[in-house]
Formats: sequence, structure tokens, C-alpha cells
Amino acid sequence: MSDPIIKFVKYVCVQDAVYWTPGTPDGYGGYSYTSKAIKCRWDDVSKKVLAQNGDEIVSDAQILVTDTDLKVGGYIWLGSLSNLTSSQLTNPKSVAGAREIKRIERSPLFRSKDEFVMVVYV
Repeated sequence: MSDPIIKFVKYVCVQDAVYWTPGTPDGYGGYSYTSKAIKCRWDDVSKKVLAQNGDEIVSDAQILVTDTDLKVGGYIWLGSLSNLTSSQLTNPKSVAGAREIKRIERSPLFRSKDEFVMVVYV
């Protein structure tokens, strides 16, 4: 049985976004990225947070997701895969508005070991 909190989060996460995994060296001084479509709730709010490295930063967006594959160092962009060119699908730095993920907060659902709600800061 699915948790009511997950149902609610999925209900409010209706915006399309694109996520790029953290880059891996391509052997030529650049990085290779893999993109995928996700659903989110993207709130443009400024908030002081600690980045994963311990530095205090001002995040300009707080993004609610249920996808647990997101990682710090990846990129996220509010939009659809269909709006990107083939070269943009592998290079988030060429997409205006794509932002690097600086912090992820994972909260397990009540009485759950494997279902999480995540808040991403960029």
C-alpha cells in the first residue's frame, strides 16, 4: 500500500524537469552527462543552506522530488526533454537556466525504509 504522503507529493509534483547525472570525464577535458525526465515541484525561493561541502550558500530554488536517483553535482532544469536539442541532452551547461544541485535533503517516510521525499537546493 502506498503511503499517503507519497501520494500527496506525487500529486503536487506536476512540473516537468530534466535531470542530468553528475558528469564523468570524457577523456578530452570535458564531461559526459546523461539526462532523464522527472516530475517536481519547483519553488523559486531564496534560502540560506549548507552545501554538501559545508559552505553556506544562498539557494535560489527549492525543488521537491520523489526520484531518489538525484545526486549533488548533477544538474536540473525546469522544462521538458522535448524542448532540448540532442547536444543539450548531453551537456546541461549549454542549457540556459540549468542549475547545479548543491544540496539534497532526504527524509524517509514514516515507518518506511525505502520511500523518501527529497528536497533539492540549487
